[in-house]
Amino acid sequence: MNKTSNFLLDLVLVAGLGVAFVVWTKLGLTFVLAMAVLFACWLGFSRGGRQSLSIVRIGLSTLGGRLGAASVIVIGIAGVVGVLVALLAMGEGFQATLQKTGSADTAIVLRGGSSAELNSVLDRDSVNVIEQAPGVQRDANGKPIASAEEVVVANLPKKDDPAVSANVQLRGVGKGAWELRPNVRIIEGRRFKPGLRELIVGQGAARQFAGLGVGHTIRLAGEDWSIVGHFAANDSHDSELMGDLETVASTYRRGSSVQSVTVKLTAPAAFDTFKAALLSDPRLKVEVSTTRDYYSKQSEQLTKILRIVGFTVGIIMAIGAIFGALNTMFAAVTARAREIATLRALGFRGGPVVVSILLETMLLALLGGVLGAAIVWLAFNGYTASTLGSNFSQVVFQFKVSADLITTGLQWALAIGFVGGLFPAVRAARLPVTTALREL
Repeated sequence: MNKTSNFLLDLVLVAGLGVAFVVWTKLGLTFVLAMAVLFACWLGFSRGGRQSLSIVRIGLSTLGGRLGAASVIVIGIAGVVGVLVALLAMGEGFQATLQKTGSADTAIVLRGGSSAELNSVLDRDSVNVIEQAPGVQRDANGKPIASAEEVVVANLPKKDDPAVSANVQLRGVGKGAWELRPNVRIIEGRRFKPGLRELIVGQGAARQFAGLGVGHTIRLAGEDWSIVGHFAANDSHDSELMGDLETVASTYRRGSSVQSVTVKLTAPAAFDTFKAALLSDPRLKVEVSTTRDYYSKQSEQLTKILRIVGFTVGIIMAIGAIFGALNTMFAAVTARAREIATLRALGFRGGPVVVSILLETMLLALLGGVLGAAIVWLAFNGYTASTLGSNFSQVVFQFKVSADLITTGLQWALAIGFVGGLFPAVRAARLPVTTALREL
């Protein structure tokens, strides 16, 4: 009966620690700092806190003699934090790149049921109706500011390994594209001329693919195309090639159909009017969203996958780090049994002993967390990578090691340190003084 009760008690304790772990890692930085301040006040102004600090000082002074064992905690937790933050930084960087694309005062229209431009088709009559819808801004000549666009996927050799090819997105755009995307600026060469097989290349694509320098010629769909300029948009368009809509459509035999229509709205508030007009028109069956919302949704799936993978790998590695901390701290408690018993005999209570062991373990864990986060920040923050986007083409983005991710990593480190030090701390507090004094 006692064994069953102990098993159930241990099960409840493990479940409670698991819930506490999840809750702790979800807390905001402000709450964590507030808890740290309260704990520091307790250490400095209460009798139990001062006793805990005294024991911690003694424990830290002996670290030199058990440096190898302590490094197991530091290195193990540095690995957990490093892997976790790196994977989350990849997802956050990809998401940030797509979220910077588009704006609240431009809207994109796709065929009904389409989740991305690549599987959308709009005929010319639908394009005319969309461009004349209420809420669309007009230029000085009274013409709607809009761009019917064609998106195709081309295959080009990678710059770092020309024997390997990858997909790149080629976007055919109309005259209104420049007013719709004022952030697209030519950084080398010039814009393409309508009616000619000329392309401008995003700075991200230029870094990833071979043969895209200004003045070069590439072969797409059996035709030669001249690279006449490089542009910077600082968003997902940096991964694209852009050319004249009619030329792209005729080369790829798309006829008069397009895949999307992007329009400039008179104001962000005009989106509801624009959307309602299109959805209520019996001639159309379309999906309407702001360009900002559209591109943000394109990042959701991959970001979610990366977060799941990051937390799954982090949990598996965290379990290993916890066992490493348990072994290290149990050995430390055993080695210091006489020392702890002497302190207990001098009047130190069990509570300060528990706190001191936990504090020592968590300080080592925090050191490991800082080490892991620093390595990832130095190695990956701003690191340029690419992955497949929603249109099965390469999207170039930069890893983003943000302050929030570092905070998350440090919270994980402290939580691992707490769990790894809890059971050795309780054992140290419960060890009878007379028994401990007799141990070698």
